[in-house]
Order: sequence, then C-alpha cells, then structure tokens
Amino acid sequence: MIIASKALAVELGTDDCIRVNCINPVMGETGLLSEFMGMEDTPENRKKFLATIPLGRLSTPQDIANAALYLTSDEAEFITGVALEVDGGRCV
Repeated sequence: MIIASKALAVELGTDDCIRVNCINPVMGETGLLSEFMGMEDTPENRKKFLATIPLGRLSTPQDIANAALYLTSDEAEFITGVALEVDGGRCV
C-alpha cells in the first residue's frame, strides 16, 4: 500500500492537487486485537506486544482518526506520498 500510495501521489498530484497518503497504525485496542496478535488477548500476551512500543500503549481509533484529520486538513495541503506511522514509535 505504501508503494501504491506513493505512485498514486505522483500520478494524481497534477490533477487539481489530489493528495494521496497512507496511515500505518500499530495494533489497536479494537475488537480485532486478538486477530492481529495471532493469539488470545491476555494480559501476558498484551504485555509482550506493549514492550515493543516505546510509548507503551496500543493505538486507539481516536489516534488513527486524528492522523486522518490532519492529513485531510489545510495544514497538510503540501503533504502527499507520505506513509504516516501512527505507532507510538514502534518503527523507530
């Protein structure tokens, strides 16, 4: 998706300033958490995953929504082709 987003950003950028970005979240506190972890969501299993996230917590739907709102705002009007990590520093 990152490569597709970057390719579309280049292709569509000249068409009325269409911007294409993607958001890369860390696992979040949703009903699908155990599916993404590949195991049961227990305190012990969650602790293993949290240890890999420098900010020490999973993402929330609000975290992802805030990133999306920023990318669609006027403040981000010159941002395109970006893969925005919303991961609490996990990919650092």
